[in-house]
Amino acid sequence: VQLVESGGGLVQAGGSLRLSCTASGLTFDANDMGWFRQAPGKEREGVSCIDWRGGITYYADSVKGRFTISRDNAKNTLYLQMNTLKPEDTAIYYCAADLICRSYSGPMLVNYWGQGTQVTVSS
Repeated sequence: VQLVESGGGLVQAGGSLRLSCTASGLTFDANDMGWFRQAPGKEREGVSCIDWRGGITYYADSVKGRFTISRDNAKNTLYLQMNTLKPEDTAIYYCAADLICRSYSGPMLVNYWGQGTQVTVSS
């Protein structure tokens, strides 16, 4: 299984970025997918997830209303649209696959990880 993230970078506070994750080696449209992030000195946290049909989504309170997760099963690609970015959103963002996504508890029991993409938000 390979998960390749792209779209990270440096942006000013208030700006936007869209992360993409292209998956191979798994049946993408049968898998719940998600995004995690890890800031320096902090534990990795679940940011958002989406079930295989796209009918269930979860957002951490810290990103609710600013981030939108989506998927294109025809392209084996997961997205994270990040708007109104804040300096505290600075982290390495990881794509995750073959997990369990629940709207009330977030992504868990992850089996596959991407290599991560850096997002830096300047104040």
